[in-house]
Amino acid sequence: MGENLLKIENLSVNCGEKKILHDINFSIRRGEILIIAGESGSGKSTILKAIGGLLGKNFILNGKIFFCGQDITKISDFERRKIAGEEIGMIFQNAGASFCPIRKIGDQIFESVRVHRDFDKKSFLKQAKSIMQKINLDFSVLNEYPFKLSGGMAQRAGILAATILKPKLLLADEATSALDVVTQAEVVKELLKLRDSEQISIILVTHDLKIAKKMADNVLILRKGGEIAEFGTRDQIFITPKESYTRELIKAANL
Repeated sequence: MGENLLKIENLSVNCGEKKILHDINFSIRRGEILIIAGESGSGKSTILKAIGGLLGKNFILNGKIFFCGQDITKISDFERRKIAGEEIGMIFQNAGASFCPIRKIGDQIFESVRVHRDFDKKSFLKQAKSIMQKINLDFSVLNEYPFKLSGGMAQRAGILAATILKPKLLLADEATSALDVVTQAEVVKELLKLRDSEQISIILVTHDLKIAKKMADNVLILRKGGEIAEFGTRDQIFITPKESYTRELIKAANL
């Protein structure tokens, strides 16, 4: 792992008078997996939205978010569209719902790819097939409509859409929470495969500390009020946690 791919400095987010995040600082290197965990309402998903430029107009962001050395809180909408998808990919909690229900999966992903790359259909299918083999997604899925896919298949289709352009950073917002235990394990396995084969950095938001323990290189624990309770390596957090809040979360997860 080399220099920092992403560095967040003194990030705070407010919605009106309500404080969502306060003084968040962390960094992630190329090929690293960072898990953001904590109770509901702690601001986990807001961090991803801030990085992805997906905060609504009612949100006020202060602080800096450096991606590849550039403060992306200062870039124009045009520059943001250039890096969204190509440099930074995102998997949503319910990936199936992010697809248009009346268009085939392959057509939708091909259209999004064409915004960034001058791919013809043959080049697109070759790239898609390569990734689909890695994430155990049958090639026939490209010809299916979203509503015909199981939860696990829809999540894999979401992973395909988020990674086909080989972004440097993948943001995953509760990407396994809507799945059964067996499918959760499969999706976690596929994300780890992608990290290893493509050196993609991953920030995964989850409330499931068992997944965090399985996947993480580093873990960021948030408490209610959007403040960092603890940040450290997987072993530091799960074997020698410093904060009572972290210990209580681990105990509640039966770890």
